[in-house]
Amino acid sequence: MGFCVCSWGLGTPQGFLSLLFAPSSAAAKMPSPQSVASGPELHSPREPVVPQIPAQGTRKANSEDASSAHREGLRPGLGTLLRAFSKASQRASGCAPQEDPGLLRRSSRLLFRSLRRARDEGPAADQTQATTGPGVAHGREASSRAMDGVSPQSSTGAGPAELEDKSVADLITERKLLAAFEQLRHLETRLVAEKASRTFEQDPTGFARRAMDLCLHYDGLAAEIGAIVLETLGPDGVDAAVLAELARVVRAEEEAHPEPPADGDFLCTPRHWRQHWEDAVRRSARERVQQVSTGEAPGAAEGASGLAQLLAELGRLVRHDLQKVQLEVHPAYAAAGYPAWEAYLRAFHGAVAQRLQELAHDAHGCEQLYVLLDWASNVYSSPDFLGSQDLALPSEPLPPLLAPDVWARLESDYTSFLETKIASCFDGILQVEQSRWVAAEAPDVLQGHYHTPLSIDVHMLVAEHVKAAGAISAELEATTLQICTRALGLFLPRFEKAFLESGAVSEPNLCANINACEEFRFPGSLEELEKPLVAATCAFQKRLLQGLQGDVQPLFKVLCTKAWLTQDVLQPLLDKVVAFAGHLERVVPPRAQVWGGCRAVVGACPGPLLLTLTQTPALAAQETLQEVHRYVVREYLAQALRPHERFRGVERVSGSQKMGLDAQAIGSTFQGLGSEATWLGRAIPCVADILGETYKDDIRRHLETLIRSYPDIRRDHVLAILALRRLGHRRNQHLLTHAQDLLRATAKAEGPGAAGGHVLFEEIEVPTSMDVFITCI
Repeated sequence: MGFCVCSWGLGTPQGFLSLLFAPSSAAAKMPSPQSVASGPELHSPREPVVPQIPAQGTRKANSEDASSAHREGLRPGLGTLLRAFSKASQRASGCAPQEDPGLLRRSSRLLFRSLRRARDEGPAADQTQATTGPGVAHGREASSRAMDGVSPQSSTGAGPAELEDKSVADLITERKLLAAFEQLRHLETRLVAEKASRTFEQDPTGFARRAMDLCLHYDGLAAEIGAIVLETLGPDGVDAAVLAELARVVRAEEEAHPEPPADGDFLCTPRHWRQHWEDAVRRSARERVQQVSTGEAPGAAEGASGLAQLLAELGRLVRHDLQKVQLEVHPAYAAAGYPAWEAYLRAFHGAVAQRLQELAHDAHGCEQLYVLLDWASNVYSSPDFLGSQDLALPSEPLPPLLAPDVWARLESDYTSFLETKIASCFDGILQVEQSRWVAAEAPDVLQGHYHTPLSIDVHMLVAEHVKAAGAISAELEATTLQICTRALGLFLPRFEKAFLESGAVSEPNLCANINACEEFRFPGSLEELEKPLVAATCAFQKRLLQGLQGDVQPLFKVLCTKAWLTQDVLQPLLDKVVAFAGHLERVVPPRAQVWGGCRAVVGACPGPLLLTLTQTPALAAQETLQEVHRYVVREYLAQALRPHERFRGVERVSGSQKMGLDAQAIGSTFQGLGSEATWLGRAIPCVADILGETYKDDIRRHLETLIRSYPDIRRDHVLAILALRRLGHRRNQHLLTHAQDLLRATAKAEGPGAAGGHVLFEEIEVPTSMDVFITCI
């Protein structure tokens, strides 16, 4: 409540004082104290005032000295009046510092008593009382008695006997709010009537004092309303009857003052006590919320656990207070037809929002930020936060607990800290993996596949943070998944390099890492993760095939030698292939094409193997087995086309038969392993038939079969094959010309990519030897 504004423009305490302490020029315009009463005497009838009898010399003083003495006697009392007026205004407007309820009630009593001390002292008062008209004096005495003593019967009819001898101040102190308001309303009506009858035309100071007294009593009643609201949720609480009477007096004031008077008079103006009550409710909620761990910032608490404890305490207090409002306060107000639940709900919502923004300003670190976000979105916003599903919802939705810009800032800060935290977690995972490599721990076999703890560690890390972010918002979940994906993409090259440089490289570990890369394609992973996954998978498969190549390559050197004719040198090679295929069976099938971009990844791979890796589609166990099958056939042919020894006669026929047996062994072995590369089965037998054919005219037929089956064969390969037979210059030239015609016709008919993805001879390098040179001649 603000200051009351007099219809004469005395809208401030300084306006009142300018009237009461007017200078001589202003005083000359006003009636002298001898002809106009100085205002109502606000003392209680139970406290009689003993008049002071002035000395005889004083009576003989002129009127000017009397007026001066009169003003001197007014100054102390009006100083007290000003202080009381300022104090009441501060209490009503909520600008005063926090006071306990007892002090608030005592201040109301002191406020009203201060008016009694602000009266004229000395002989001027007696002289004015003696010279004032009887009608005016009688009205003022009645008003004084109404303020300080008896409530007139005409104001409220026959009131309760216990209220007849109590002043307005006592009624307010005893929280008889409705009775106090009725008396104030009666006095206000009388004062308005007296003003309308021009009773105060000759005494504006008297009107100002009575109007000020009335305003201060209204302000005191409003202050008591605020004090009741502040005590409502305290440990002692407030009786339900008091709350009901508070609601009734607010409604009574609204009915008594529905709108400002048309003439702009400050009397009978609406006091806006409903707004005052709502402000007090908000102030009460704010004070209650601020009581939770006051003075203890989140940084001073024990990290996220301290902040979580503070928020839990805040939640308990808000839940307790709102449940009390629901069960005790709201029914008391509702009995008087006054809704209170929504006002308290909105007040506490605003107080919690303010408190949370203060905590958000001081929160640091990923954990504390997440605790705030989680509490705001999952704890406070939970439907069962108040423990009841029967609460009436507000007429309008509550505003967001945190402003959108504050929420966005918290999420941004959280994701920034999260990036650093997840990168640190991946560093820890790499250290754990390196310790396993040093300990030479073999990978586990789960459901028939190699498995490394790396997969579990990464999946748990990603799932933990994505799930936690999803509990807050879908946007934060998507952002967190993107952060995890990006961190995993940066981790894979480091992991790949560290593993390949370690001493733990083996078929089981390589297969386990290939499986891990395949499992990292979890749902929702972004395209930016695909490239590092493909690169890591290609690197591990490259090393896997390089390992097989290093094991079996020396065994190819004994082929097509004279010792080969009498020994089974192929079986050790096939045994290694079978063992290698056993590891491939424990590789999981791929869910995506991983070899499309391998050409730039594998880099300086050996020529034949480079073509193997860069021209092959997705490599599952089947595709890898086919690659091994193709590699064995290719290396066998490469060794046969550049033999260290030349066979003639019987040895040539025996070599042809041996090659046929080797082709059958290779085909049956890979067929038993499950290879579906049946197109490789005709290469070695065709070369064997050309080498052992006794009817030379049939060599042309075998050569045609070879060229049609493998369109990637080149002229150099045909020359190398013909050099194995030494057919003579004319026949060689005839066969070579026919082969070139077949190659041109095949290339023209099938166009580019005639091999249909089947590459065999193209990867076989045939050096120019003397025998090939002689064949060409």
